[in-house]
Amino acid sequence: MEEQTIKFLNKVIMLTAVLVVGIIVFLGAEVAYQAKSLDQQNQNQITVSGQGKVYAKPDIALVSLGVTTQSATVADVTKNNTDKMNAVIDAVKALKIDEKDIQTTNYSLTPVYENYTTPVYDSPTASSSGLGMSAVSPGFPVRTGTTLKGYKLEQNIQIKIRDFTKIGDVLAQGTAKGANLVGDLQFTIDNPEQFKDQARAKAIDQAKTNAKNLAKESGINLGKIINIYENSYNYAPTMLSSTKAMGAGIADSISIPTIQPGQQEIDVTINLTYKIR
Repeated sequence: MEEQTIKFLNKVIMLTAVLVVGIIVFLGAEVAYQAKSLDQQNQNQITVSGQGKVYAKPDIALVSLGVTTQSATVADVTKNNTDKMNAVIDAVKALKIDEKDIQTTNYSLTPVYENYTTPVYDSPTASSSGLGMSAVSPGFPVRTGTTLKGYKLEQNIQIKIRDFTKIGDVLAQGTAKGANLVGDLQFTIDNPEQFKDQARAKAIDQAKTNAKNLAKESGINLGKIINIYENSYNYAPTMLSSTKAMGAGIADSISIPTIQPGQQEIDVTINLTYKIR
């Protein structure tokens, strides 16, 4: 009985092994076929590229104003900072800057610690020498550490300025009302997609022209477009200046040059894949 069982198990193992080998051979053949088929397809297609560029004048200026305050308690620092920031925002709104163009970008409350060093007067040396607070000899035992001095609150807003003639007024009025942090002034485009569409159309036209010229020179016949790939390049906002104010009085010292926003480049590259007939 045991001998028959062993023979049966051996047959099952052999059949399983044959089945596994068969599956491996089948999958290998399928992969080879797909690779050959893909290679043949790649031989029957061609990819060309085209580039389109559009130059656009920035229509938005971005500037950051901030208020940083420090006080002994959270309640005091919050009230002082809030009062100053509200005054800054009111001054900006008074220049007819739309509320939707004023955005809070940072609100940070952090504790402020101070390092200290104090002499240790309860040692035998101190008592026998009669040293006081005003006379601590070099190398005298000291105790060091940190203590909570208060709290620092920093709040920043980013202002989107659509009328470039108001840039100087926004900076001057904002700092006059308490803003003691002035960020980088940048120029950008509010809606770059419209210019990206124009660049894309130019890139496609150039790619099609390149494909026709290549087909003519090489003697191939172009079929339909079977794939398209786009690669666009983000333009960097134009940076005008970087200033950090340390007091409200800086309003009188801010000097804004004649505004020259220049132009920004929108660049799109298109790759077209044609089937060769």
